Amino acid sequence: MNPEFLRGVIAAAMLSVSTGAAFPQAASAPSAATAPAAESGKVAWYGNKFAGRKTASGERFNPEAMTMAHKTLPFGTRVKVTNPENGKSVTLRVNDRGPTQADRVGDVSLAAARKLGMVKPGVIDAELTVVGNAPAK
Repeated sequence: MNPEFLRGVIAAAMLSVSTGAAFPQAASAPSAATAPAAESGKVAWYGNKFAGRKTASGERFNPEAMTMAHKTLPFGTRVKVTNPENGKSVTLRVNDRGPTQADRVGDVSLAAARKLGMVKPGVIDAELTVVGNAPAK
C-alpha cells in the first residue's frame, strides 16, 4: 500500500477518534495538509449477485448505487476512482469492506463500473484519491 495513502487514512482515523465520532465512520474529511491520500492498483466490480445483501456498513448493497468496497477507508469516505486507460472517473462512497484478493485495492458497484468503462474487462488498473467524507447524519 502506498505510504502516503496509509498516512492519510491514519490521519483521518485519528481525527475521527479525536472528534468523538465512532470509528470507522469519520466525522470529517482528512485535511489537505495531512492527506494527499492517493492509491493505485487493481479494482474489480460486483453486481446483481450481491444485490440486497448487507454490506459491512450495515446497508443493503445496491448495484446501481455509486458505492465501493475498500479494505481500510472509513465508511462514508468519498473516493475519486479514475480509469487511466480511458480517463473516465467517478466519485464513490465507501460502504463495504473488501476486496479479499491481495492484489486489489477496491471493488466498485456495477453502476460505477459502467461509468468507468470496465464492465467487460471486469478488473482494471485504477487511481484512487480520497476527496472527502459523507456529511454527518
